[in-house]
Formats: sequence, structure tokens, C-alpha cells
Amino acid sequence: MEESAYLTGQILLALPGIGDPRFERAAIAMCAHDAEGALGIGIGHRIDGLGLHELLSQFEIEPGAAPDAPVHFGGPVEPRRGFVVHSTDWSGQDTIDVAGRWALSGTVDVLRAIADGSGPTCWLVALGYAGWGEGQLDAEMTRHGWFNVPGDAALLYGTEPERRWEQSFATAGIDPRMLASGGGTA
Repeated sequence: MEESAYLTGQILLALPGIGDPRFERAAIAMCAHDAEGALGIGIGHRIDGLGLHELLSQFEIEPGAAPDAPVHFGGPVEPRRGFVVHSTDWSGQDTIDVAGRWALSGTVDVLRAIADGSGPTCWLVALGYAGWGEGQLDAEMTRHGWFNVPGDAALLYGTEPERRWEQSFATAGIDPRMLASGGGTA
């Protein structure tokens, strides 16, 4: 099987010294990446003071069975737009399968399903996303800044958000404390 140069279904990790404070220690679930651009959802940082119940109330949805889970900072693009990264056992009107590893939904039907207990088994909610134009991420991957690892359910749903960055590096056998914030010259 030929390895794809695209990062759909991978976790993109910001390297120390990335140079953009919005992405410091970022862990991003890559949901789409092709010749036209890329879209990922940040999974490593919570939005302070915002839980799922408050978000549901903004849509006049009773929380029902839903726990008051944290809402993640999905990225700096469209920070008021919501997304749910979830297991593939549920699908709604706009759900996208992400390389068979997880799914992405961006409409209110997934929030209603989570609240009434009929939604996906595993999920996380985020506001905003990280986006790259045509060829932009490909170019960034040739310079210091990003590292990618295969995405898996344990990283998405079984690891606390604050630990996803270092745990993702650990899956590749890397201790992020040993990474330099810049490269040398010869």
C-alpha cells in the first residue's frame, strides 16, 4: 500500500519554537488534507470557563445525558464555529469520515444527539479550526515547526487534553523535553 503524502487522519504536533503562540504545544487532529489545502481541529487546549452545557444552552438544547465536558480551542480560524470530532459509530447530515479513524461533524444535529444519548460513543467538542491554503501546510512541513504521528482513539478520547501533545510524541518514541527549539546550520 502506498503511503500518502497527505496528513488526513494524523495528529499534527507543534514543535518547540514554532514561532506562533497560537500553536504553542498544539495537537491538531487533521481532518482533511489534499492538494487544495488542509483543515484540522485542535485537541490539546481547553477553552477556559466554557463547558458543553453552556454551549448547548446557547442552542436551547437541554443537556440531558451529556456530561459537562470541556470545549476545546479548535484553532484560530472562525473561532465561533463549532465542530465535533467523534467515533465513527454515528453519522449525521454533514459528517465526514476521516481516514476510517474518526469522524467530523459541524452541525447542531450531533449536539442534539449527544444531549439525548443517541450520539457517538466517543466525542470532543471544539470551537474554531486550523486551516491552510493550497500547498501551505506542505511547505510548512519542509521547515521547522510541525511533526506528525498516526491518529488513534486513545489519543483523542482516552488522554486528557493537556497531555495529548506530549503523549502523541511518546507514541513515536520521542520525549518532547529533548527537542530543541531551532535547527543548526552547517
